[in-house]
Amino acid sequence: MKKQLSVIVGALAILATTNAYSETNWGTRAGSSANLSGAPSTRTRENVNYKKYQTTKRTYTTRDSGDLYYTKPANRSALYKEYTGANSSRATETKTTVRKVRSETARTTAKRKYFLAHPFFQPLGGKFGSITDLSFTDSSYDFVTQQAVSFFDSSDAPVADMFAGLKANWKSNQFSVKEDFSYGLTDRFAILGMLQYNSSEYEIDYDDPTATSDKMDDSDLNLYGLGVQWRFVDTDQWIAMASAYFQHQKDIANNFILEAKAGYKVQKSTIYGLARGWYIDLDGNSYGNAIIGTDASGIESTIYLPYQVGDNTATYIEGGIGVFSVLNQDWTLNAEAVFGNYDWHNQATIKAAIAWQPNDWFALNLYGKTSLYNNINSKTLDLYYQNPTLKIDNGAGTYVPLDALYKVGTAKLDNYSEMTIGLQAIFQF
Repeated sequence: MKKQLSVIVGALAILATTNAYSETNWGTRAGSSANLSGAPSTRTRENVNYKKYQTTKRTYTTRDSGDLYYTKPANRSALYKEYTGANSSRATETKTTVRKVRSETARTTAKRKYFLAHPFFQPLGGKFGSITDLSFTDSSYDFVTQQAVSFFDSSDAPVADMFAGLKANWKSNQFSVKEDFSYGLTDRFAILGMLQYNSSEYEIDYDDPTATSDKMDDSDLNLYGLGVQWRFVDTDQWIAMASAYFQHQKDIANNFILEAKAGYKVQKSTIYGLARGWYIDLDGNSYGNAIIGTDASGIESTIYLPYQVGDNTATYIEGGIGVFSVLNQDWTLNAEAVFGNYDWHNQATIKAAIAWQPNDWFALNLYGKTSLYNNINSKTLDLYYQNPTLKIDNGAGTYVPLDALYKVGTAKLDNYSEMTIGLQAIFQF
C-alpha cells in the first residue's frame, strides 16, 4: 500500500464545563463522525471567597444603674426619655433601669471580593465575565491492524494484505483559543456564551522506516454554545453550583451537558466534589479517527477507526474531587482529579493550576492536565476502509468495489498518552 494519505477531520472535543467556562475532555480528541451500518455506506479568604459584603442587624437591651447621680432637670430631655421606670419604686428598689430596645445595621466589606480562578466563579449581578483560554494538547496512541477480508484488483486478481500486521502511531497536536463570555443576572445566576477555534495537526507515523509519515493541518472555528449557571448555595461553610449547557460542534455533534458541584470551606481552602453528564447527538451513527487522502496514483482512499458503530447518540459521565486554596492575597492554587466513562472507554485525569490576581477584576491562570489512566490500551476497534480501485468478495462469489467504507479488519490500541497546558486570562467588569 502506498502510504500517501492525509490525516483529516477536526477533533471531537466533547466539552465539560466548569466555573463559567467549558473545559475540553480530551478523551475523544481527534474524532470524526460517519454513517455506518456494517456494510458500505452511501457516505485570601477565610471562608469568604465570594463574600462581597455582610450585613448584620443587632438588637439588644442594656441595664443601667437606677441611681443616676444627677439632679433631675425641670424638663426631661430626649436623652432621659430613653429610660423608663427610673423613678418607679421597683426601679429604685432594684437599682436598675431598662433602656429602650434599639437596633442598628453594620456593614463589613471583605478585602477581596472574588478570586476569579475559583472553580465556582461566575460574575456578580450586573457584571460581565470573560475567560480567554489558550491551550495546547498533545495526544497519541499506537495501533496494530489485522486484516479480515481479502482484496482484489479491477481484474479480480488477489492483492497483498496491506493491513496484515500494519503498525503505526496516531498523533494529534492541537492549539485552541476558547472564549467564554458571561453575564450575572444576579449574584447567584449567570448566562454564558462560548466560541472555540482549533488549529490542529494530525499525523500517522508508520513503523516501517521506508514509509513517510502522513500529516494534515486543519483549522476552524468549530464550536459554539450557550449555557446557564446557578450558584444556589454560598455560606461561610458551604458552596454549591448547578449548570446546564448546549454546544454545537461543527460536522460532529450537538452536546447537551449538565453539571453539579458542591464544596466545603475550610479556612483558606474549598474542598469540592463534581459530577458531569453529556448527552451527545451525533451527525452520523459513529465517531472515531479517520485518515482521508490520495495514494500515489491520485486515488482517494479512507481508513477509519470508529469508537462505536450503529448508534446516533452517546452518553458520557464523570465525577471527581478538587481543592482550591488561597496561598496569599494575590496567589491561588487549584488541583482536581476526575474519573469518567466516555461511552467506549474510561479515563482518569489530574489537573493543577496556579493563578495570580493582582486586583479584583483581572487574573491569570496557568494550568496543566494529563491522563493517568485510560483503558483504550486494552481496546480493539473495527477497521473500515474505502478505496474504489479495490474489490472484496461479498460472500456470494461476487466481487464488489470498495467505493464506500467497509469493515475490513480490526486495530488493537496501546500506549495512549495525553497532555495539555494552558493559560487563561480572566476578567470581571
